[in-house]
Amino acid sequence: MKTHVEFRSAAFPPYEGEEDDIDPGLYGKRLAEFLVRGLNAQGFHAYEPIAEDWGWVIPIQNEGFRLWIGCGNYQEYDDGFLCFIEPHQPTIRKFLFFGRINTAPRVTALQQAIDQVLSAEPSITNKRWWSFEEFTRPGK
Repeated sequence: MKTHVEFRSAAFPPYEGEEDDIDPGLYGKRLAEFLVRGLNAQGFHAYEPIAEDWGWVIPIQNEGFRLWIGCGNYQEYDDGFLCFIEPHQPTIRKFLFFGRINTAPRVTALQQAIDQVLSAEPSITNKRWWSFEEFTRPGK
């Protein structure tokens, strides 16, 4: 499954004081807010972004398993951003029960919605989707 997307854009500069919410040099709240608006328009229920030390989390309302998007600037480029969907696995174990939950249909639908939201923003360039494995182990 493609769950990680990197791209470049000048449309999401840091807010003044954003470094007070997350680690210095990291930002992405404008991007997270943009995704919340776009995903809500696509029929998902995306909640307001939550600050983490590495960037921003967008919780997505979902039955059966936790679903969220992480996003922030991608320091590989001055204008780079990275978003990733969790869970990134096509199946996860049920909590305290035997069996597995198939996450693939919902994660794939979210990935497609994110792609549509990003594709509608003209300033976004060099968009590239990766699987978790491709992103964490390039070249293998």
